[in-house]
Amino acid sequence: MPAAKNPLPQEPADSLAAVVALRRLADQLEDAAVEQAMRAGWSWPQVSEALGVTRQAVHKKHAKRLIAAGVKLRRRGDERV
Repeated sequence: MPAAKNPLPQEPADSLAAVVALRRLADQLEDAAVEQAMRAGWSWPQVSEALGVTRQAVHKKHAKRLIAAGVKLRRRGDERV
């Protein structure tokens, strides 16, 4: 592949390290965005739809952390105030 079309570093270890760093950054961005949405009163289905995952997946990944951070989580049937 010509260098102009291949943005990878020449060393595989450097390429893989970049992947790890990007995954960590993506996880941090997701955590912050989910917390922001939940503090703004979004429901689990709204967050899951925006992320393109199931409600169960987003709840499993984020609920404990959000509760520990003091975020009031909406439950089914809760009306937004």
